[in-house]
Amino acid sequence: MKRFGVLVAAVLVLALTGGKSAPAQQLQANCSLFGTQAPLWLDFADGSVPFWNLFAKPGVTALASNLIYPPKLRDAGAQTAYFDLYLNRRVGTTSAPADPATIVDKANKFYDYAAQAMDCSNPVIAENELFGSWLAVPWSKTNEQYRANVLLFLQTLRQRGAQPWLLVNAKPYTDSTAGDWWRQVADVAGIVREVYFPAPLIYKQGPIRGSRTLRQAFRNGILDFTKAGIPVSKLGIFLGFQTSKGSGGREGLEAKAWFRTVKWQALAARFVAKEMNFSSIWSWGWAEWSTTPGEMDPAKWRAACVYLWTRSPGLCDGPRAAGKGFVRSRSEGQLILSPGLRCQLGRTAVRWSQINPILKLTGDPELAFSNAFGRAVAQRAAQVGYGDILAAERTIISARFGGSRGAYLAAIADAKTNLSVARGIIGDELRRARIQSRFHVPGPSAAEIADFHDTYGDLQARLVQAKAGAPWLGGRRSGYAVESAAPPRLMALSSGRWTAVWSPLGTVQVRPLGPPLPLGTLPLGNAREAIRAALMAQEREDRYPTWLASAQQAAFPEAICWRDQMPEKGEVDLTNYLPFLALSS
Repeated sequence: MKRFGVLVAAVLVLALTGGKSAPAQQLQANCSLFGTQAPLWLDFADGSVPFWNLFAKPGVTALASNLIYPPKLRDAGAQTAYFDLYLNRRVGTTSAPADPATIVDKANKFYDYAAQAMDCSNPVIAENELFGSWLAVPWSKTNEQYRANVLLFLQTLRQRGAQPWLLVNAKPYTDSTAGDWWRQVADVAGIVREVYFPAPLIYKQGPIRGSRTLRQAFRNGILDFTKAGIPVSKLGIFLGFQTSKGSGGREGLEAKAWFRTVKWQALAARFVAKEMNFSSIWSWGWAEWSTTPGEMDPAKWRAACVYLWTRSPGLCDGPRAAGKGFVRSRSEGQLILSPGLRCQLGRTAVRWSQINPILKLTGDPELAFSNAFGRAVAQRAAQVGYGDILAAERTIISARFGGSRGAYLAAIADAKTNLSVARGIIGDELRRARIQSRFHVPGPSAAEIADFHDTYGDLQARLVQAKAGAPWLGGRRSGYAVESAAPPRLMALSSGRWTAVWSPLGTVQVRPLGPPLPLGTLPLGNAREAIRAALMAQEREDRYPTWLASAQQAAFPEAICWRDQMPEKGEVDLTNYLPFLALSS
């Protein structure tokens, strides 16, 4: 890499002394395109695009590469930038770099042509494209020379007054000295990351998830460079609307569906550009080269019209071009959240004000977000009223704090939280009990029942009678209730008296028929149904985290979340922080 630096320095001397160094003074410097609007949209529209005149209008910056179409585009009101399809002819390739002694002369000649085509001394020039962006250091000698050639070519263009932009079609390797090369490029040029998608994949995901996929990919394309110290003002993204299969684009998708994904791409690109403040959004794939039959697609001009309309309805009548049935919404699938919302799941909201108190309890923002999201998902499966929460709270105070509300509030304060958070946790417990009561689980085997009887013989069991079937009695009205499954209060009731006993699944009138006894002292035949109910309750409880993770996954396609950040799936059990709030089923 030291030799690479010497090589660049030596050839730069040639650039500054032997090549043309003065800008084309006879041309007016009128190509200062960047900074007037953000983001700047640039669209490929030279003579290989049969409908190039679609882009020939004010509000469009058209990319062209000859002396014929740029003047026509400008005459119609468009701005122009030069698109260089043949960078490899000027600098070579990673395995066959050009002679470094020829680079300066090639750059100067090319600059003169591009300046004439753009009719300005500071033309914007897109260089298509860098080979081997992913190659790690140490580079081969040929790739080292190739990278030196590319850098020198860009430096020479910049020294002449041009504004070069280098296209990059794959994730760049930016570690170690490779990062130095990228930063040297950014000193004299912009960098455009090509981010292409197969439209069928995006369309199948639907407007919300598909748009999220697009936004995340655009962010990643920019982050690949900002992590290496490249400023966002030097970065852009390139969208591809090719129609040849295997090139990332239409990929055979039905026309109206394709038009819809074109709209989503434009909306997603604009959103991320404003979010990350990068400079530009570029597009191509509009050309119809006769040498590439797959690109001769009659739907292209319609897709281009939709793309322009999505950016600004005045640029083209997209819905008319797309035809009947096209979804006209220009906010479909977009990341639009009302103030105070972290996520929106249909009609259910996850608010920052719900997350922040949980964050104070857990000290972990991911756990807090996951709990709040999981709570929203569970709320759609089981409704819990405020009265239910207060009833559960009274039971907790009675059973675990001897009826002392003061002691209960002190325990909450000791956990560094508040009553509102505690009641939210109680609501979680109630929803969990109601959801898992619906799970269909297989009955335990005779061996499992016997093993439970032997292993948990110290658990209390009590013969009771109920006025309605109770889950902890296996749905029956009488029998033994086992401590691990029955309401805690049950074991403390006086025998022979009917009492209303609360449980997460409802209140039932119960009359104990005898004192609590160790389960192990009961004959297995007498305790069989009680043990069966306890084991099935445990099986339902064990299934809940899997159910919740699955329900969260099912909600992701419709979830709109801040910056597309989704929670970790799974249960975050806050009774780990306040164990006295745990409810038995």
